[in-house]
Amino acid sequence: MNKKFVAPFLFLAFICCFGLFCCQDSYDSATADTANFNYADLAWMLTASGLVLLMTPGLSFFYGGMVSKKNIISTMLQSFIALGVITMLYVFVGFSLCFGDSYGGFIGNPLTFFMFRNVDLNINPALAPTIPLLLFAVFQLKFAIITPALITGSFAERVKFNSYLLFICLFSIFIYCPLAHWTWHPEGFLRKLGVLDFAGGTVVHMSAGYAALAGAMILGQRTSFGDNKHQEPANIPYVILGTGMLWFGWFGFNAGSSLGANTTAVLAFATTMVASAAAMLAWIFFDAVRGKKVSAMGACIGAVVGLVAITPAAGLVTVPHAMFIGFISAIISNLAVMTKNKSKVDDTLDVFPCHGVGGICGMILTGVFAKEVGLYYGQTTTFMYHMLALAGVSVFTFGGSYILYKITDLVAPLRVSVQDEEDGLDFTQHGETYKLKKPI
Repeated sequence: MNKKFVAPFLFLAFICCFGLFCCQDSYDSATADTANFNYADLAWMLTASGLVLLMTPGLSFFYGGMVSKKNIISTMLQSFIALGVITMLYVFVGFSLCFGDSYGGFIGNPLTFFMFRNVDLNINPALAPTIPLLLFAVFQLKFAIITPALITGSFAERVKFNSYLLFICLFSIFIYCPLAHWTWHPEGFLRKLGVLDFAGGTVVHMSAGYAALAGAMILGQRTSFGDNKHQEPANIPYVILGTGMLWFGWFGFNAGSSLGANTTAVLAFATTMVASAAAMLAWIFFDAVRGKKVSAMGACIGAVVGLVAITPAAGLVTVPHAMFIGFISAIISNLAVMTKNKSKVDDTLDVFPCHGVGGICGMILTGVFAKEVGLYYGQTTTFMYHMLALAGVSVFTFGGSYILYKITDLVAPLRVSVQDEEDGLDFTQHGETYKLKKPI
């Protein structure tokens, strides 16, 4: 018996069994307040929720293709397993911490929607006035899933799987849920100050980026770190496939954050497309200006940086402004990757330079270009609050994540042994290898 997994197994059994006692009869469509539904909004949000879900498998291909061959499966699984772990955690208490009755704008009451109680087929006017609350909760769940998955690229190829599972649970409860409440809950203190985050530049990308930076620092360098042991990506076609899945799913991520089939969704859809296109081209042309060849990896990374940067601004800026946001964010992230490569920080897949810095650029430029309230339109209040929020969120997410890594390491050491790292995590952590079996 593997004693390391007895506790999580018993906890999962507890959640599933306890859920039987929390069940309710409010899922009957006959009792739902259907008169106030907007069925176009309902149809679009079902679609958008599916699109956002696709992003996590897309991320697994995106990351999996970048690592060495002996770590493809483990890296992909670290993203994919979040679909199971975070879903259960979110139903149990996560959604309530994000959107439950507010305690001073800082955190939700864990009992408001505990085990999805009161999350039914009726409308909650404060959260989503035209669709069932259950659909809103499912849509938000997809954001909670992909956020910890984004972090995994920073410590790929050297983290223990069971320790990683513990960390993402702690991160979701103590970092993601408070940020989501501050930013998206009607009573959240950042939202009430006027801080704008249309689809998660702060909540998702900055939090994941800073947690990634803390993780890379805590776990230290890989044994293969350094130019003398440089490893080529195992499968660049996987990276291209993952980028395509992410780009496709991001339309649900951004346009879905309008919470309806409306003109804001159209704007977010268009700005998402344009920003990513501009960032892709900016990245590869900037590489070419520096004397590098145009690469598939560069094109894919640039496209994702553009998607990250436009996320907080998607429904709030014009298409030309989105083009500029994508262009300038790609250049800044590219320079951030160069700076990281000269440092001793082993952020394996450049999560902080791309997602963290991309999210920071997006947050700042949202304060510049947001329609009517941005610095570009002669207003200073929103921009100043964005800068204050940027400082506060940076300290909270980096410092909080650093502490959570330390706690995780005390309970379950994070780092695999040198021999396990040399042999590869696919085999040492999961007993699997990435190779085609010979036909019998």
